[in-house]
Amino acid sequence: MVDLPDLFVQTLWEGFVGGVLYALIALGFVLIFKASGVFNFAQGIMVVFAGLTLVGVYEKFASFGFTGMIAAYLAVAVALGVMFALAVAVERIVLRPLVNQPDIILFMATFGLTYFLIGFGETIFGGSPKVMIADQLGLPKGVIDIDMLGGRVSLQKLDIAAAVIAIVMIAALALFFQYTRIGRALRAVADSHKAALSVGISLNQIWIIVWFTAGIVALITGIMWGARSDVSFGLQTIALKALPVLILGGFTSVPGAIVGGLIIGIGEKIGEFYWGPLFGNGIESWFAYVIALTFLMFRPQGLFGDKIIERI
Repeated sequence: MVDLPDLFVQTLWEGFVGGVLYALIALGFVLIFKASGVFNFAQGIMVVFAGLTLVGVYEKFASFGFTGMIAAYLAVAVALGVMFALAVAVERIVLRPLVNQPDIILFMATFGLTYFLIGFGETIFGGSPKVMIADQLGLPKGVIDIDMLGGRVSLQKLDIAAAVIAIVMIAALALFFQYTRIGRALRAVADSHKAALSVGISLNQIWIIVWFTAGIVALITGIMWGARSDVSFGLQTIALKALPVLILGGFTSVPGAIVGGLIIGIGEKIGEFYWGPLFGNGIESWFAYVIALTFLMFRPQGLFGDKIIERI
């Protein structure tokens, strides 16, 4: 029999892991929005596409008898190359022709990109779910039991690895933006495109870097989520949970993505724990969007976002 404190702590841990992964997805949205002002609706499908590319390339290697960890990490390298090619294609075909167009036009362009990637992915990889190559990548398996917050909790080693990798990735990107020359250029572009151009910063190169960075985030997220379930186009629905995270934290804030992800991840699990029986155990499907709607009514810029003031 499971004690109530143990069950609560278990629920809290699961919410934390989910929240960190939500934050990682939201980070991809934040990166692109900060640098280009484009809300990339395609970030969710980029997570799926990156994961499918990784598994598809590994399966191709396996068809030639090349398997194991070396083959898996070569597949990762190929998948990164594909995401870089996607970043270049988006900049050349989508962003460059639409410079200075209204925001809604750019948003609709990423909406179209979403359905292009869905169709292209189904053509190349098929529509059936695929198993992530977690073992070949060396991701841990099994369960460990530890005492935490006054309760005893069973932790999946994979969840621990996912949380650690996500935290390291978020911290690395934060340091990259704060202390590197490219990071400072990205922040300059985020502040003002015209000012960045005046000091010789190439917007086209910056956009490629940002979209490629978002592609790296998408690949890591696809690996982590795919290892916990399967890699399929249904994963983009989970990825869209990042939208409420962005509304909570602010569309331009990296710390906001982290805080918003944890609020959503832990909140929906705790809500399911306490009120699930009362509402039919479906709280996780709508909790995030109710919180987001509340913020839109009372604090539309989010917890850490900049308040936008327009002269009329």
